[in-house]
Amino acid sequence: MIKKLLNGKTGSITSAALILGVASLASKALGLLRDRILAGEFGAGRELDIYLAAFRIPDFIFNIVVIGALSAGFIPVFTKLISEKKEQRAFRTANAVLNLLFIILIFFCLLAIIFAPNLIYLLTPGFDSAKKEATVELTRIMFLSPIFLLLSSVIGGILQSYQRFFVYSLSPILYNLGIIIGAIHFTELWGLKGLAWGVVLGSFLHFAIQLPIAIKLGFSYQWVIDLKDNGVRKIIRMMIPRTLTLFVVQFNLLVITIIASTLDEGSLVVFNFANNLQSFPLGLFAISFAIASFPILSSLSGKEKRNEFAKNLNITIKQILFFIIPTSIFLIVLRAQIVRIILGWGKFDWQDTILTLNALQIFALSLFAQALIPLLSRAFWALHDAKTPFFAALISAVINLILAIVLSKQFGISGLVGAFSVSAVINALLLYYFINKKLNFVCHSKIYKPLSKITFASVIAGFFSYGTLYIVEPFLNTHTFIGIFTQGSLAGIVGIAAYCFISWKLAIEEFMIFKNSIQKKLFKTKIKTEEIVIEE
Repeated sequence: MIKKLLNGKTGSITSAALILGVASLASKALGLLRDRILAGEFGAGRELDIYLAAFRIPDFIFNIVVIGALSAGFIPVFTKLISEKKEQRAFRTANAVLNLLFIILIFFCLLAIIFAPNLIYLLTPGFDSAKKEATVELTRIMFLSPIFLLLSSVIGGILQSYQRFFVYSLSPILYNLGIIIGAIHFTELWGLKGLAWGVVLGSFLHFAIQLPIAIKLGFSYQWVIDLKDNGVRKIIRMMIPRTLTLFVVQFNLLVITIIASTLDEGSLVVFNFANNLQSFPLGLFAISFAIASFPILSSLSGKEKRNEFAKNLNITIKQILFFIIPTSIFLIVLRAQIVRIILGWGKFDWQDTILTLNALQIFALSLFAQALIPLLSRAFWALHDAKTPFFAALISAVINLILAIVLSKQFGISGLVGAFSVSAVINALLLYYFINKKLNFVCHSKIYKPLSKITFASVIAGFFSYGTLYIVEPFLNTHTFIGIFTQGSLAGIVGIAAYCFISWKLAIEEFMIFKNSIQKKLFKTKIKTEEIVIEE
């Protein structure tokens, strides 16, 4: 059973997304536990500002060098080669890409380690000298993590191409586990530096869990660098606009870090905590569906099956919105309960709670847009078009920069979150417009009618959840963890039950697809899912 689960191939977007979603739930739960530990131990203050700022430069280099090359080009190229029964050539291309990126990554990491003091002084102009020195120290330790994550990313791309999603989905769980070990145990040995070593441990575990399955699929390391390889050349051509897109995205985060360092102490922590809370449903639903759909969309694009490509993309968009729209409503209604339950202990006081729940509410308004960006971007990459996502990201980044400067002066950290949210909505709308223009697959009956049903069901469910909060409050002591947890849980359960019931009554197709997928997994019932299964 375990062997079959580890090696089994996933045949549909919904089934793959279900596997990724369940694993993402576990990973995000560990992530929230990680944040709870950090919040209680340090509060929204000096130490976590240092820790989070130290992430930025290693993360920036990793995203630009590694993700830029792999996310847009690697899976479409590798998938095409294995679909043509050229597996030996596919693995040779994988090794060539791995070695090339390793050399580039080491070069930039060494440069950044040497000039870390200068980079940190530019990144955190609002930090005092002691705070900057501590940030430099943690940054240098964290530069070990991109190396392991590079290895993990290549291996993960191979697993995704073979549609082995289960083991791939376990890697973020172990990554968060490593950070938790750092927060609990390493900090006792090395203080704040223990958090940085926890990140390194997590990145190593992220890689190690995937390697055995990749080897079983046929991967073996070779020292080869072949710039004449057609696959490598194609990946390089596609990585240039994708790298520029990631540069824009990472620049957004750098801008937020720079501005946050000039605001009240703990502003960077509040932004990250609120962002992590809203990232829970994004990882659970949006990213799971986007990752699951990418190999299938890439395969359909390679076979030039545009109608099937459009059909799968259309279905996946609706499935994402089916989960994300009600989630946005619940985040707004239950924001205070969510923040207090997950972060509210130890040094994380009521003022920290107020700032975080306000930020979470603003994030929730743009959740639908943030959820569609990963899928729509991958749709363009599968069509070997990385330029359109770049221009959409560039426009939204300029808007984010202008709004962040203006709004942060008046609204502080809430202004930063507002700027981020507005730019995300603009990014998603641009991508949606251009993919519609490229494929001409969207019509009112296929998108807008189901969307109106989903929105209606979500709003009604939100009212049920909101009413439950006030109905149960007189019977609970909401000044205790048990009280606030019970209040929030009951309101959430009632809201979800109401949403499922209304979806069933309105015959929302996405609800039936999800229900059938669950039944198929749990009871092995034979369910017709031709619209989402791609024949081999």
